[in-house]
Amino acid sequence: MKDLDAAAGADLGSCPLCDRPMVAGPSVNLHHLVPRRFKGREAIAVHRICHDKIHAVLSEKDLRDRYHTVERLRAQPEIAAFRRWVAGKPPTFVDGHHRARQGGPRRR
Repeated sequence: MKDLDAAAGADLGSCPLCDRPMVAGPSVNLHHLVPRRFKGREAIAVHRICHDKIHAVLSEKDLRDRYHTVERLRAQPEIAAFRRWVAGKPPTFVDGHHRARQGGPRRR
């Protein structure tokens, strides 16, 4: 699973965050449960939109200290609301508005 684009179109099972099916290709990313900056090694495949939401809501310190398991991520209130919203979307759905950076709104 090192290169998720190598087997584009292959079924990767369900996303651990939202439970929707994952299809290899640009709609799937690897998420380090503990950020690499903090020596995290374990990574899981998740939808790109789910990965973007995680990083839009939580800082790297939050991920390291409190949200370093799938169960804790799923229980975080903003991510729980996101899971309900994204549940009906197709597996390859990508929406850029969840990519906001921490520290305030993006400038154009």
